[in-house]
Amino acid sequence: MPVPKRKTSKARRDKRRHSSKLKLPAYVLCPQCHEPKLPHRVCKNCGFYNDREVIKVEE
Repeated sequence: MPVPKRKTSKARRDKRRHSSKLKLPAYVLCPQCHEPKLPHRVCKNCGFYNDREVIKVEE
């Protein structure tokens, strides 16, 4: 069975692991109601997307 010849340094180990971290989702403000929403999605608060009302939201 193969065995490493040298100990892997902390820097080399962490360089390998740095990209697997979870990222926070990006939020943008809705241009109509200024509530935070996910980009390229219909606003759940007002129902607008791309300056058009896509769904009716009861207030």
